[in-house]
Amino acid sequence: MPGCSFDPLAASRTAGGPEFDLFVSGTVVLDIVFTGLADAPGHGTEVWAEGMGSCPGGVANLAIAAGRLGLRTSLAAAFSSDDYGDFCWRTLAVQEGVDLSRSRRFDGWHSPVTVSMACAGERSMVTHGHAPPVPATEMIGCPPRSRAIMVDLAAPDQLGGTETSWAHRAAADGALVFADVGRDATGTWDPRVLDRLAYCHAFLPNAAEAMAYTRADCVRDALYLLADRVPLVVVTDGVAGAVAVDSATGEEAHVPSPRVAALDSTGAGDVFGAGMVLGTLAGWPLPDRLAFAGACAALSVQQFGGSLAAPGWGDLADWWHAIRDADTSDAYHVSLRRRYGFLDPLIPHVPFGAVRRAVATVARQSDLH
Repeated sequence: MPGCSFDPLAASRTAGGPEFDLFVSGTVVLDIVFTGLADAPGHGTEVWAEGMGSCPGGVANLAIAAGRLGLRTSLAAAFSSDDYGDFCWRTLAVQEGVDLSRSRRFDGWHSPVTVSMACAGERSMVTHGHAPPVPATEMIGCPPRSRAIMVDLAAPDQLGGTETSWAHRAAADGALVFADVGRDATGTWDPRVLDRLAYCHAFLPNAAEAMAYTRADCVRDALYLLADRVPLVVVTDGVAGAVAVDSATGEEAHVPSPRVAALDSTGAGDVFGAGMVLGTLAGWPLPDRLAFAGACAALSVQQFGGSLAAPGWGDLADWWHAIRDADTSDAYHVSLRRRYGFLDPLIPHVPFGAVRRAVATVARQSDLH
């Protein structure tokens, strides 16, 4: 991992505690990202991109985001023995310090690949891949003891079906279960998926997903319907920020997102999720958790490139110092200083040279301006 590490959970670690802070499983995809397109390619046409790069995608977005925030992270995924698989394995294990002890390499199975084209703030993608050679629970066996896991609520091999899945085993061993959910390509948004929240500590859908699954007409109604099912529910709503209810602490909060010039939203939801996991494990108040996760996501969308645009504590320190020390007294910046004042006790402990985003792997902007 580049630079010096910072452990925000150091004060809560004890001898004999869980080996990892976060354990995740899913599909690692090689992302090939084209950036700076004037127009999306039409039928029978060719366009030239100003920039192009590659990085691990899929569940690697979450694993890298969590690792850069100082969470001890383990990932279980199938990797091909092809060159794409070598690149993704090396980036995760060597560059980013993600534990891959529950992952496996497979001959004769090629890496899933996504080609993403960023144009006018939107993305178009083409993906090709095949199912992993073995189910995740068979590959993982007994999951490592972890403080938290992140699952896809709609994935039938995680919380759906049998209670002998790796996710059920991890929960039985004391892991807090955080769940997100993706877009339902069938358009049915089966509300029975929400029954799996009975196994979860937290649910982090976006506004469209929350309203679709609950049949609610607005974000606030969806939030309360979900809060009846799970202790912590967080609904993200893009530039509007996030709303949340934590029934375990009795807190309710709405925190807007910081204003940024967004270039690419790839992986922003995973970055937000990693921030919420950290804040929850650290025992921060709900408004601070939402603000922290929102700042992490905002920093990530200022660069192109999914996983490698995820911020580290070095980036957070740079951003907070710029906000705190700016010679501005307008209402917006005063609000930011008040909202993020909780960072002051943390930031002085961040060492010089702490983990920062990868240097211009995909991004044309390698840091904030």
